[in-house]
Amino acid sequence: MVDIPHGASEKLAHSKKETIVGVDEVGKGCIAGPVYAAAVMLDIEKLNLLPANEKSYIRDSKTLSFTQRTKSILIIEKIIKSSAIGFASVVEIETMGIQKATYAAMSRAVSMITHKINLLLVDGRHILPNYYDKQEAIVKGDRQSFSIAAASILAKQSRDIYMQKKSNEYPIYGFSKHVGYGTKTHIEAIKKYGPCELHRNNFEPIKSYQSTKKDCY
Repeated sequence: MVDIPHGASEKLAHSKKETIVGVDEVGKGCIAGPVYAAAVMLDIEKLNLLPANEKSYIRDSKTLSFTQRTKSILIIEKIIKSSAIGFASVVEIETMGIQKATYAAMSRAVSMITHKINLLLVDGRHILPNYYDKQEAIVKGDRQSFSIAAASILAKQSRDIYMQKKSNEYPIYGFSKHVGYGTKTHIEAIKKYGPCELHRNNFEPIKSYQSTKKDCY
């Protein structure tokens, strides 16, 4: 586990003419829906040429509004060399547990990167299991690495789109607003209608409502 200044990994990689990939997840703390991950390799030369005001949009996705995230994606798309999205389903989360399912989503995203990776940067305290090339775990990496920050933004955008589509299918739960997190209105909907197939059975309060489980409608 390392702690580095924002953008230091990109600067070091550029000086060594090496490639790095940032990987991050979203949805781990939700009570409904899959967990998503994105892996991103940025073109460091193009990143360095971005004006400071555009670079400021490549940061932790949780600090960006919907409008800001939309703008940040347009900026990221201009400087990407390769990117990929992976996910683990609700069934996999229930079967493997959320941590292993998260690693599975990350591994799937990383495996689809089309360029050689010299260094993998993983957001969090732990490196990616069963990845045997060079990697580092960075606590709050989406605030310290542009590559991880870009991954966090793309992962959130992809998952939000998925949950919004599911909200059209199952409007009673309001997935388009809370995207599966355990908000007050979400919990109230579960109490009223019971959980559905998108809810994670091994998460509370879903466990407590199994007797009232219904088909989403």
